[in-house]
Amino acid sequence: MIIQDKILKALDSVRPILQKDGGDVELVEIDNKKVKVKLTGACQGCRSATVTLSRAVLKAIQAEAPEIEELIEILPDGSEKKIESDAGSPWAGQKRIDGVKLIIAVASGKGGVGKSTIAVNLALALKAKGLAVGLLDADIYGPSAPTMLGIKELPPPQSNQIIPAHSHGLSVVSIGFFVAADSPMIWRGPMVMKAIKQFLHDVKWGELDCLIVDMPPGTGDAQLSLAQLVPVDAAIIVTTPSDVALVDARRGLKMFEKVNIRVMGIVENMSYFQCPHCDERTNIFSSGGGQKIADDLNATLLAEIPLDSLIRSSTDSGDPVVSSSVDSPQTQLFTDLADTVWQDITKKIPSWDKFGCHDFMQVPMKVG
Repeated sequence: MIIQDKILKALDSVRPILQKDGGDVELVEIDNKKVKVKLTGACQGCRSATVTLSRAVLKAIQAEAPEIEELIEILPDGSEKKIESDAGSPWAGQKRIDGVKLIIAVASGKGGVGKSTIAVNLALALKAKGLAVGLLDADIYGPSAPTMLGIKELPPPQSNQIIPAHSHGLSVVSIGFFVAADSPMIWRGPMVMKAIKQFLHDVKWGELDCLIVDMPPGTGDAQLSLAQLVPVDAAIIVTTPSDVALVDARRGLKMFEKVNIRVMGIVENMSYFQCPHCDERTNIFSSGGGQKIADDLNATLLAEIPLDSLIRSSTDSGDPVVSSSVDSPQTQLFTDLADTVWQDITKKIPSWDKFGCHDFMQVPMKVG
C-alpha cells in the first residue's frame, strides 16, 4: 500500500468522529515525512480542537504510516500550524480521565483571594443546573474542601482506587483527607506531581460532566503537573481588585497561556462590600481592577462577587451558600457565573455529548 493510501485510510478512520461534532479532515499534501491537512469544525477554539484533536489525527496517521513524523494543520487563513510527534513532548503524557467530560481549573496568582470559595460554589451552581460535577481540591498546601463541604473522610478504597466522598451532590477528593489538619505540607516538586497524578487518574470519578480543580495559588509544580497530565479545557483566574492581587493574576494568566491552557476569564472576588443595614456599596479593595486586567489581557470578566458575611459563614460551617440559601441574592451571583461558564463551554463545544470530541483520543489505534 502506497503512503498516500495509508494516510487516507487513517483519515477515514477518524473522520466519522470529527463529523459527529460538525468537523472534518482533508488531506492537502504529503511532503516527505510531513502531512498537511485541513481540520475544520469540531469544536474549533476549544482545548480539544487546538491540541488534542490535531495530535490524535497525527497518532492515527502514524499507526498506519509510522514513517510520518509531523502533521501540519492548514488554518482557515492558509497559514500553517505544526503538530509535532509526541516523542519528547512535555505534553506526551496527557490522558483524559475515564468518564470525565470536561476539566476546568480554578486558580489564582496569590493566596487569600477566596479561590476555594469560588471553586466550591461554582461546582455547586453547575450541579444545580443538572450536571454531574466533581471537585478535586488540589490545593496541596492549603486544602479547604473538607471544611467547606462538611466532609471528614473518604470511603474505603476499592481495587486500589480512591473513592470520592459525596457531599451536597458533588464527588469530592482532597489532599485534606490524607493529612492531619495541623500537619504542615513540606513537599518538594516530585511529591506534588505524584499526588496530582494520583488524584487525577487513580480516583474512581465515575461519569462526570465537569471536574472542577481547585488549584493551589501561584504558578508552580501543581499547575505544570496538571497541564502535563490531562487536557484542561479551561482555566478561571480568581483575583481581588487590589493592585497586588492583580499583578499576580496577570502572572497566572500568562502561565496558563505558556502551558497551552485556555483562560476562560477572570472572577473578581471581594469586589465590593454592600452594607446589610443601609445597602451602601463600598469598594474596600479598590474597584474596576478585574475589568481592567480583563481588557488589558483580552480576557473576559466572568463575575464580580462581593465580600459577604453569608458567603463566608456558610463555607466555614460546611454548608456553602449555593446549597444552604438557594433563593438568596448571593446564590444568584454564583448561578449567573455558572450560566456564563456553561455558555462559554457549549459555544466552544456546540454538540455537547460525552461521545463527541472528548472521546476522540479513545479511538482504537494500531501499534506500529
